[in-house]
Amino acid sequence: MKPFEYVRADGLTRAAQLARAGARPIAGGTNLLDLMKLQVETPDRLVDVNRLPLGGIEADGDGLRIGALVSNSACAADERVRRDYPVLARAILSAATFQLRNKATTAGNLCQRTRCYYFYNADMPCNKREPGSGCSAIDGYNRIHAVLGASDQCIATYPGDMAVALCALDATVQIADPDGGRREVAVRAFHRLPGDRPEKDNVLEPGEVITGVRLPAPAGGKQLYRKVRDRSSYAFALVSIAALVRMEGGTIASASLAFGGLAHKPWHDERIDQLLAGKEPSDALFDRAADLLLEGARGYGSNDFKIPMARRTLKAVLREATGVSA
Repeated sequence: MKPFEYVRADGLTRAAQLARAGARPIAGGTNLLDLMKLQVETPDRLVDVNRLPLGGIEADGDGLRIGALVSNSACAADERVRRDYPVLARAILSAATFQLRNKATTAGNLCQRTRCYYFYNADMPCNKREPGSGCSAIDGYNRIHAVLGASDQCIATYPGDMAVALCALDATVQIADPDGGRREVAVRAFHRLPGDRPEKDNVLEPGEVITGVRLPAPAGGKQLYRKVRDRSSYAFALVSIAALVRMEGGTIASASLAFGGLAHKPWHDERIDQLLAGKEPSDALFDRAADLLLEGARGYGSNDFKIPMARRTLKAVLREATGVSA
C-alpha cells in the first residue's frame, strides 16, 4: 500500500475542503481500503469523517432521513425501515457479511466501485482505472458485466444492492459542498452510465460530501427484493430486482421497479412503471415489461445468459407481487 496522510475532520466544512483538495473521505473503508491495498486507488491523504454529526435515522416530513454514517446493519434493523421500507432492509441484508454490514455506511455504499476483475487488476488495461488505456472486459471474461447502458469504453456494472432498493423507492441523496451549499439528487440520477468517461462513477463534484439519504412517504403495497447470484451468501448480483407494487382489486394501481447487476448504475426505466400501472396482471403484460427492460440489451459472450435470466427474474417477481400463478 502506498504511504498516505491520515487526518480527522473537525467539521463538515473542513471535510469538504479537504476533499476538494484531493483527500479521500473514509468512514468504514470496506471498499476503499481494498482498492488501496491493490494499488488501484492511491490517495495521498485520507480524511476520517466518522466524528461528523452525520449519523442517525429520523423522521423527515412524511418520509425518513438516513444519515450518511448510518451503518448498513443499523439501517436494516431500524423498526421504521423494516415496517415502511422493507425492500431496503431486504436489499441490505442480501449483501456481504455481518461484519462488513456493521462497518459499511450509507454514503460509502452508494459510492462503492465496480467489482470488474480488470478494474481490480492493475496490470490490465482499464478505462475506469486509467482513462484511455482500453477495456479488457469487452473481449475478455465478462460474466458479471453489463448488458444495458454500456459503451465501447466500459461494460462494468455497479455492484451494490442498497442503491437498487433506494432507486425503486425514489429516494434522494443529500449533498454538501465546501462553500456551505446544499443540493439533493435523486438516487436514480446519482450514478452515471460510462459513456466516454467511465472513470466517473457518479455526479459528485470535487469537495462534495454526502450527508444523508431521504426516503419519501411510504408507498405501501408489496415490496420485494429478488437477487440472483452464484451462491446464497456474500456474492454480488448477476441480476437483482427491487419492486414496489400496489394492487387495487385485480388491477396494478402503481409499480416502481429497479434493477441491479445489469448496468453501470442501478437501472430504472420509467416506461415499465407506466406500462404496468392501471393494468390487470398477466404473463402477457409481464412479457411486455421485459421487452421494454431488455430493449437494446447486448451481451458480450460470457454474460449473454443475463438477458434471458433478467426476463425470467422479472416475470417471477411480478407474479409474486401481483399474486399471478405461473
